[in-house]
Amino acid sequence: MTTRLIDSLAKYHLLGQTGLRVSPLALGTMTFGTDWGWGNTEEDSHRLLARYLEAGGNFLDTADAYTSGSSERIIGDFFAKHGGRERAVIATKFSANLSPGDPNAGGNSRKHILNALEGSLRRLKTDYVDVYWLHVWDGLTPVEEVMQTLTGLVREGKVRYIGFSDVPAWYFARAQTLAERHGWEKVSALQLEYSLAERNLEREHLPAALAMGAAITPWSPLAGGLLTGKYTREGAKPKGDGRAHVLLASGNPVADKFLQERPWAIVKELVAVAKEVERTPAQVALNWVANRPGVVSTIIGASRLEQLEHNLHALDFTLPPTLAARLEAMSRPEVFPPYVFFENPFFTKGMLAGNTTIHAEPSGFRGPLQGA
Repeated sequence: MTTRLIDSLAKYHLLGQTGLRVSPLALGTMTFGTDWGWGNTEEDSHRLLARYLEAGGNFLDTADAYTSGSSERIIGDFFAKHGGRERAVIATKFSANLSPGDPNAGGNSRKHILNALEGSLRRLKTDYVDVYWLHVWDGLTPVEEVMQTLTGLVREGKVRYIGFSDVPAWYFARAQTLAERHGWEKVSALQLEYSLAERNLEREHLPAALAMGAAITPWSPLAGGLLTGKYTREGAKPKGDGRAHVLLASGNPVADKFLQERPWAIVKELVAVAKEVERTPAQVALNWVANRPGVVSTIIGASRLEQLEHNLHALDFTLPPTLAARLEAMSRPEVFPPYVFFENPFFTKGMLAGNTTIHAEPSGFRGPLQGA
């Protein structure tokens, strides 16, 4: 196993409109701990964490709900033993209910946010977190309550920056607008599912993030393992060794792609492109996502050191434009109203431009839904 710094990993990016520098690949730690039955032991988790940091990575992604709190505890124990906490950017999340039967032990209320943070700080053995994510929209708590609470935590020094994960685009836009109006802490990043097999965030979230100064940090860039190319189909279900079967059994919607026809066509094209550049499908899939507009840090995970090392080298090459275009065309999301009107010449050139041609400098995101 190499012990050298990986140059592509140590080319740090700013997290949105902040001065925080983060690695282009973040280490996801959902597999730290065996409480869910398929994770890593503490010893193995520490080896993965040590290698990631040694390679130049600095952005760690966890949550209070990951492996029932073991993920945070394992991270905390690592830095307590080895030091170096100040060099790491530790991000964790709130929203999940860890006390069944207690309606206030989950969601995004002020009561729960404050209680959740105290628990996370205790398990992480630190007095602050660098990025505190709202894990998922609860559909109930007023955005004003969330933003005021998070702003208070930043001002107390317990939280450095805030982010939203898995929220509607309108909810993020309202939060950011209120923050600008009232002088509250702004949302620095959005964490959303994004991969060749899942590009729906390009409709609203990505343009909103670019317009309002938030970074994108994709989760599940390999679509639950589908884009590794290691699975084949046996009837309507995937065949191959990996967590796909566990995901399907759990009802996790990420696994639905294994049962759909279109994602398998994307995998076929991905495998063909990977052969042309002499890389693995996983490396090409990660490289594609990491180089999309607005993407600052892509979350990767691993269960073995060899797998981690392989993923950490996913940014060591440049995907030729012609091959990137093939992947973009194959994975382009379906266009439906109202987006269909934004790229139809009848409306764009005829109705809006009076059959004239208008040249403008590109601004923000112009992806497939906006006529790239």
